[in-house]
Amino acid sequence: MGLRERKKAKTMASIQMHALRLFREMGYNSTTVEQIAEAAEISPSTFFRYFSTKEDVIITDNYDPILIEAFEKQPPDLSPLQAIQAAMLSGVEGMSDQELIAMRERNQLIMSVPELRAALLNNMMRTMEMITGMVAKRSGRSSDDFAVSTLAGAIIGVNISVMMHHAEHPDQKFADLLESALSSLESGLPL
Repeated sequence: MGLRERKKAKTMASIQMHALRLFREMGYNSTTVEQIAEAAEISPSTFFRYFSTKEDVIITDNYDPILIEAFEKQPPDLSPLQAIQAAMLSGVEGMSDQELIAMRERNQLIMSVPELRAALLNNMMRTMEMITGMVAKRSGRSSDDFAVSTLAGAIIGVNISVMMHHAEHPDQKFADLLESALSSLESGLPL
């Protein structure tokens, strides 16, 4: 990552950190973009260069490129689901304690604010398309193959259930929940 990209990522993280703090202190609906910008010592127009909406400051993250890179590094003998699981777990395990706390706070906020849940759905649809492409490439199938998109949708569903559960049970380790849920998906979700 070059200097420009590192500076951009640092500014984005700062904006998100200040937004989370303000949302905790004042509530999501009572916090304005102007207040977030002021706390992050940027202008509102700079805020909108990083995030299109107030919802995006919570929904947006930089994990997709990390997931793609980790997925592509997985051994070819792993199934697409096993490769996704290994990639997701390596990404979560590579997060600092501070990043994990921020993720939990974001998830708790998302689950408690209807506008954020709606924005999450849009974000998850884009992530599902990304995973569909990754799985299609790895399996040698077309990205419009129904089985491929169904697997991607199941992976997204697992992630949403893990996010919801972790938001309500912050004492449980996110990586353990994710591993358990994806392993259950791989074994056919036996009940």
